[in-house]
Amino acid sequence: MKLVIAIVQDEDAPKLVDNLMKNNYRITKLASTGGFLKSGNTTLLIGVEKEKVDDVIEIIKKLCKSRKQVTTSPSPTPMTGGVYIPYPVEVQVGGATIFVVDVDKFEKV
Repeated sequence: MKLVIAIVQDEDAPKLVDNLMKNNYRITKLASTGGFLKSGNTTLLIGVEKEKVDDVIEIIKKLCKSRKQVTTSPSPTPMTGGVYIPYPVEVQVGGATIFVVDVDKFEKV
């Protein structure tokens, strides 16, 4: 048995969870925060048989594409007179970070 840990952007999580559940995968959903913009993420824990890992990863790849987003700079540029004016920055968001780990023991009680 394997544990797939997928960290995805909050925006991608609902469609991903729905799709995984339609394919009969059980999921534990955790709210998380991190990354460059300290934006909201969703961490999914998905326990699957070894043979199903590639299928789960393909579903994640299909639904969690990276894309560009315009946001204000995390550290505003100082202007004269001590006034800080944030400026727009284009950044990559989305995608997924996926870990697959072995499960020594699994019990459902």
